[in-house]
Amino acid sequence: MWLALVFSLLLVPGVAPADGTACPADRRGERAVSAEVIDGDTLALADGRRVRLLGINTPEIGRDGKPSEPLAEDARALLRNLAGPGTDLRLRLDVERFDRYGRLLAHVFAASGENFQARLLDAGLATTLVVPPNQWAVDCYAAVEVGARSRRAGIWRLDAYQPVPAENLSGTARGYRVVTGRVQRVGESRGNLWLNLSRGMALRIPREDLVYFGERDPRRLAGRRVEARGWIHKRKGELRMTVRHPAALTVLE
Repeated sequence: MWLALVFSLLLVPGVAPADGTACPADRRGERAVSAEVIDGDTLALADGRRVRLLGINTPEIGRDGKPSEPLAEDARALLRNLAGPGTDLRLRLDVERFDRYGRLLAHVFAASGENFQARLLDAGLATTLVVPPNQWAVDCYAAVEVGARSRRAGIWRLDAYQPVPAENLSGTARGYRVVTGRVQRVGESRGNLWLNLSRGMALRIPREDLVYFGERDPRRLAGRRVEARGWIHKRKGELRMTVRHPAALTVLE
């Protein structure tokens, strides 16, 4: 299944082998200069702004006495190699310009055009992450990630990133997970659509984000087997995962 998916996704326009040409910018970006690499997906610029790389998420660096997640230091090291202090950058902005922390949201490129998000994905040091309304390069990033996943590069060889059947999740499961299951029930509430994968695990799709699913209407997924990715938390005795974009929800059969 994964081999077929690799070949189909590599036909996406803009995708190329990870030699620095994958997912090229579609327009000239704002010029900037790097001052510091904070972690695998965050940079500080010489003008004082902080930039959160759009389209990806890397393992978290430990803070306040907490240990770093596996391969978090590797992700930061790769970004330092690509965008260390003094590096001339190009920033491709999207629809939403800032996150809730005040960081500038951007796809970050070298002056040569190399896409840093694609490099991190290809190395298996990042997962795709689409937060609407920012969707640029979603298919291209997904294709690069599929290649890394098929090679079991980086995080994709770790147990924590292997697909887990929803019914096998422990009640204490937390954090980023890739979960599989058959949709037992589709429910609706005032603000959300709910896909129940097991008695104790559900996917929450905010109604305001249904527009991004288009023809892939999740209301029609009852009985279908799916794979979802995201962060698990527990509420009202149930494990939940919020899915805001179809990039995080794959129909397996």
